[in-house]
Amino acid sequence: MRKVYHLSFSSHDEVLYRSEADLRMGFNCWAEAVLYTETRALADGEMSTHWHNISQTDNPKALSKRSRYSYTRYFNAKYKRLGRLGSQSVFILEIEGFNRILTALNYVNRQGLHHGIAASSFEYPFCSANAFFRKELGRPTQSHLMPHEDRYRYLTHNVTVPDQYRMDESGLLLREDILDVSTVEHYYVTPRNYLYQMNRVTDDKTVAEQRTESSSTPIVTIDLIEQCDPDFDVKQMLINEQGKVNRNRMTDLELCKLIDDYYVPRFNRGGETKTIYTLSSREREVLYETLKQDIQKFRYANRGDARSPIGHAGLYGKYATEAQLARCLVLNYQPERSIFLAT
Repeated sequence: MRKVYHLSFSSHDEVLYRSEADLRMGFNCWAEAVLYTETRALADGEMSTHWHNISQTDNPKALSKRSRYSYTRYFNAKYKRLGRLGSQSVFILEIEGFNRILTALNYVNRQGLHHGIAASSFEYPFCSANAFFRKELGRPTQSHLMPHEDRYRYLTHNVTVPDQYRMDESGLLLREDILDVSTVEHYYVTPRNYLYQMNRVTDDKTVAEQRTESSSTPIVTIDLIEQCDPDFDVKQMLINEQGKVNRNRMTDLELCKLIDDYYVPRFNRGGETKTIYTLSSREREVLYETLKQDIQKFRYANRGDARSPIGHAGLYGKYATEAQLARCLVLNYQPERSIFLAT
């Protein structure tokens, strides 16, 4: 019998996704692994430095390994990178009991909210929050789909996804096709309760409800679910849960786009197209100091001032932390020869 697991994977020294296209491919790689391993997918959430999913499977290691391997090959080829991407192992947690599973689903669906980059669970597009009760919540039916003959460009090599699994025009397999929507909706019972759970404040009652169950698996808490997050701060996450978003801080995706589109090309020579990974350690350190100064210099500049890449990128008034700069510039990256994935 397949059991329910929470799987989480992170990278502490670099981002896993440098663009929205990477996030879409990351989901597609997981979707391919779900289909290949005959897994029942329940929820997912992808952040720049880590991902979560709730899956009902009899082989969580095979699911995570296939997904990671496919995505790593894509990422390494795109950015001319070498070696394993992210941590050596995946955090796998078995979950048993209605309230434990419901709590885990809530945490994964509320990724954007907990990490302070969305004012509600539904604002963040790279999680499964918008996949459930679509008709009842007035979600529009997807009408612009990718033609079947073009889908191969957004899937890993030598993979065929059956036609019944649709892909939108951006190249993302539709979550409502990949996830077992009916099973998840059974846990929430009604759209009204789903809305309540997506806006629920984490408190002692969440733990008390789980204690009423006879289960040998751990109580699901935000500390347990998010332990793989390199920026984990439970107090800040509980503040973020109130829907308070700091719009003045760059997201990792915004910072990576700034770096990849405006700063890295300065190092192109003789027709060679550089990526952040083909720059030397010294060149990345120079970029760190340059970016740090530019962000500070133009943080309070006139928004119409287009003298800097920050202006062209529309990022006036925003700042980035030193930790963000370090991981988006992969300052601690050391190339490896192999992409072998340990589990």
